[in-house]
Amino acid sequence: MENHPASIWGDETPVVASVLAWAAQRVVTASDPKWTARPASELAAETGLTVTPEGIGAQEALRIFREVLAPATRAQDDPLNLAYIPAAPTRAAVSFDLATSAANVFAGYWESGAGAIHAENQALAWICSLLGWPRTAGGVFVSGGTTGNLSALVAARHGAEQKHGHPAGRWKLACTADAHSSIRAAARVMDVEVVEVPGDELGRLTGPALDAVLSQTPDVFGVVCSAGTTNSGVVDDLVGVADACEKHGVWMHVDGAYGGAGLCAPSVRHLFDGIERADSFIVDPHKWLFAPYDACALVYREPEKGIDAHAQRASYLDQVDRAEWNPSDLAVHLSRRARGLPFWFSLATHGTDRYAAAVERSIATARVVAEAITDSDHLELCFEPQLSVVLFERPGWTDDQYTAWSTRLAKDGVILVLPTRWQGRTVLRLAFVNPMTHADDVIAALDTLR
Repeated sequence: MENHPASIWGDETPVVASVLAWAAQRVVTASDPKWTARPASELAAETGLTVTPEGIGAQEALRIFREVLAPATRAQDDPLNLAYIPAAPTRAAVSFDLATSAANVFAGYWESGAGAIHAENQALAWICSLLGWPRTAGGVFVSGGTTGNLSALVAARHGAEQKHGHPAGRWKLACTADAHSSIRAAARVMDVEVVEVPGDELGRLTGPALDAVLSQTPDVFGVVCSAGTTNSGVVDDLVGVADACEKHGVWMHVDGAYGGAGLCAPSVRHLFDGIERADSFIVDPHKWLFAPYDACALVYREPEKGIDAHAQRASYLDQVDRAEWNPSDLAVHLSRRARGLPFWFSLATHGTDRYAAAVERSIATARVVAEAITDSDHLELCFEPQLSVVLFERPGWTDDQYTAWSTRLAKDGVILVLPTRWQGRTVLRLAFVNPMTHADDVIAALDTLR
C-alpha cells in the first residue's frame, strides 16, 4: 500500500468516480422488475472469493456488484411491486442519502451532529403536528418499526415501574392478533406477557373490548394499537382505545409504521381521530413517505419519558450536554447515522402539500382497483379498503393456484402480488404506496386471474 498525503489508502479518486457514476445512473433509472433473489450457491459461483488478503480492486468489485449482486435483489421501487409494503423513495431522498453518508455525521449527540439533528427535528416536528401534539413533542429516527416499537414499549414499562414499582408477576402489554409481528418480538426481548384483545369483524382493536380486558387484567403497562395494520390496512378505534387507556392509566402506543402516512391525507384523516391522546407513535418514512431504507420516526408526546428510559450513562459520556437534544437518549441505541436527513431533504425540497397529494394518489389508486374488483365477474373484494391495502380473492382457487399465479407473473416481471391469510383463508393482497402505480396496469394484470 503506497503512502499518500491525502489518505492512508492511496489515491481513491477513480474509485469514488466509478461508484458515484453508477449510483447517479441508478437514481434516475428504474430497476429491472425481473431482478430477484438467487441461491447462495449460484452467487458464490459467479462472484468467487471477493474478500481476500490482497484485494480484488475497485473496478472488479464494482463489476461484481453491478452485474451479479444488484440483479439478485428485488426492485422495491417498481410501480407494480405491490407485495409486503414496498418503498417508493423520491429521487431527491435517494440522492441525498449519498450526501448523508459522505458527511459521515455521528448524530447521536448534539455536540457532534447539531446541524443534522436540527434538520431531522424539523421533519419530526411536521409528523408531531399531524398528530395534533404540542410543540414540545419530539423523538428520533431509528432503523425501523421493530426498533421503534421496542423503544416505545421500553419507555412505557419504565414509566409504569417508576409509578407502581415491580409487579408480583410479569408485566403485560395488550394488543390484538393483527398487531405487527414486531410487538410479540419486543415482548420476547422484554420478557413481558402479551394479552390478546379480541378484534372486531375487521380485526380492529376497539375501546369496549380493550376496557373489558384491562378491567380484568392487572399489571398491563401498555397498549399497542394500529394506525393501518400491515396485512389489511385497517385503523383501530383510536378514540375508544384512548378512553380505555386513560381510564386505566395505561400507556397508549400507536404503530403507524405503514399507515401513519395517511395522517397527511385529508380524505382519511378522520380515521386517526384520537391519536392526539397517544403517548408514543411510530411511522416508517421508508414505507409510504417516500424515503430510502432505513428510517423509522419514533416520537413521544412527552419526550422526557423516553429520555428517562433510554439515556445511557458512563464516564466517557460525562461531557455530553444533557440540556441539548440528544437522539441517542430516546431509543434503544447509542451510535446512529443521521438517517432522517434524506427524508428531511425530500420534504424540504418538495413541500408537505406534494407529500399529501402523493399519499392521496395511492389511496385513490387503491379505491379504483377495489371498485374494479367489485365490478369483475371473477374476483371478490374482502372489504372496502380504509387506506391503500386491498384484499381480494379468486373464488374456488387453492393455495397452490394462488402461488403458481403469483410466481409466474413475478418471474415474467409483470406484477408482484403475494397471497396472505385473512380470517382463516388465503387471499391476495395489494399494497399501494407508490404514486407512480397506475390502476389500469394493475387491473390488466388481475384480469389474468380468470
